[in-house]
Amino acid sequence: MCQPGRVSDTTSTPPVCVLGLGLIGGSLLRAAIHAGRRAWGHNRSAPSVDAARADGFDADTDLVAVLQRASSESALIVIAVPAPAVAPTLTAIARYAPNCSITDVVSVKTEVASEVARQGLSEHYVGGHPMAGTSASGWKVGSTDLFREAVWVVGTDDAVDPDVWMQVAQLALDCGSVVVPAESTEHDRAVARISHLPHLLAESLAITGASGGPLALGLAAGSFRDGTRVAASAPSLVLAMCEGNRDALLTALDEALVLLQDARTELSEQSSAATLVNAGHAARATYDNQETWEITGIVPGQDGWIDDMRDAGRRGGRLHRL
Repeated sequence: MCQPGRVSDTTSTPPVCVLGLGLIGGSLLRAAIHAGRRAWGHNRSAPSVDAARADGFDADTDLVAVLQRASSESALIVIAVPAPAVAPTLTAIARYAPNCSITDVVSVKTEVASEVARQGLSEHYVGGHPMAGTSASGWKVGSTDLFREAVWVVGTDDAVDPDVWMQVAQLALDCGSVVVPAESTEHDRAVARISHLPHLLAESLAITGASGGPLALGLAAGSFRDGTRVAASAPSLVLAMCEGNRDALLTALDEALVLLQDARTELSEQSSAATLVNAGHAARATYDNQETWEITGIVPGQDGWIDDMRDAGRRGGRLHRL
């Protein structure tokens, strides 16, 4: 059991360099500065950079200059680019800022960690994934409060550097989130069920509704609107998430298809959908009534801390402060 107490009395708070100023990266830049952190950002799109500058933020389209600044100031680099751009971004980091601490906000962790290893940057990297967002995208839809009270996964893969881990966890906390420690493979299996599968189900529901024609869509109300909300997300982002987590998503999709096929059989043969409806209602109640607790007493760097953090995350533990 964790003993009462703080995780650590001190933690490093380096400046923050955000690469990618879309919804997540742009919100992160806003939140970090709002928390009193020094931060600047990069985006390859000039209109996004212009918009960020117009709002009073430090941003540039020159990736080399941004990374050289990060290197000279020992910044924590946050990769907030779309998944297909992660590899070239890491190549640039390896060339211009190889000694900086690195994290990311990509929704698939195993694939990113593998690319980090290929670039020889693993000793400086701790993965991250804030469980927040909307179906909108771009700098203009970002918000200082996007991460407030949200869960932010901080990676506990083997041999992560405790100092880098604390930098990443502190950034998440400064942005208003609570930290859940998780290992990359376990993270990917979990988000396949609660994030990536819902996108496929939303797309399916949207198609089915639209196939009913104007009358069906004209009658659509809350349940259809809520169930299809994420279908409004940019297809390129959804494809990157789902295809990047292919194996874990296939497992979750297979389970969902069995549930639906069994429900169809029951409805056809017994004129009932009770099994699926009752089980689903109970599962939702489990979500609504889940118990969480504050992680205390685990000190990064001490013997066994990674295993302890993983176990705490699995059991509903959340880190509220360092």
